[in-house]
Amino acid sequence: MNDKRIIRRIYRKQEILSISEKLTSLGSDNKFTTLSFCNTRLFTTLLIFIIVLLVIDKGYLYAPFVAIIYYYIFYYVFITRKIRIRTSRLDYQALQFFEILTLTLESGRNLEQSLRVTCDNVESELSSEFKKALFEMSFGKSLLEALEHMKKRIPSETINNIILNIVQTNQFGNSILDTMYNQIDFLREKQLLEIKGQINKIPNKVSIVSVIFIVPLIMVLILGPYLIDILG
Repeated sequence: MNDKRIIRRIYRKQEILSISEKLTSLGSDNKFTTLSFCNTRLFTTLLIFIIVLLVIDKGYLYAPFVAIIYYYIFYYVFITRKIRIRTSRLDYQALQFFEILTLTLESGRNLEQSLRVTCDNVESELSSEFKKALFEMSFGKSLLEALEHMKKRIPSETINNIILNIVQTNQFGNSILDTMYNQIDFLREKQLLEIKGQINKIPNKVSIVSVIFIVPLIMVLILGPYLIDILG
């Protein structure tokens, strides 16, 4: 209880809510509660500050800068970086999941039945999130409420937009199959663009490798005999 009061005095309410939402969107990758994350970051930052202050010569100059850098790196490593990795993983899984969902809808099942069949036949992190949404329905939530709540656990804007389109289509009685066809086309195009982007980066990576390893080797081969003569 005291820890919560301390955290609330140090952090603004908006920042605490933001951290809580980010941690929720990490899903199974999250090892922190909001309180434990704030405490761990705060106390380890203070520890780093004290160590630098006592160990390094003129530590009083470096300690504040090192502590501030560590403070933001901690957030990046345990939240920003993990969210980026999880978003990429979920986006990669989305195409397969929604393709199978569309095929199931084509067989004449309604949305809830199709989601249950799809979740039973697809093993992925995205499928697990939909299973949680379906499980929440056993506690009185409607399918649409469960899907809206699920969006808080998903950091991918692409998937959340698809869920939003599914919810709106289901609410207004439009053709959900037409919506799914459009979303699948979008996912395919998005994956294709990402693959092209990765291919375009290959020449740059090859150039960096060449500069670091191949060019020095060539220089050694060319200059080697002259160096041997000089040393001889």
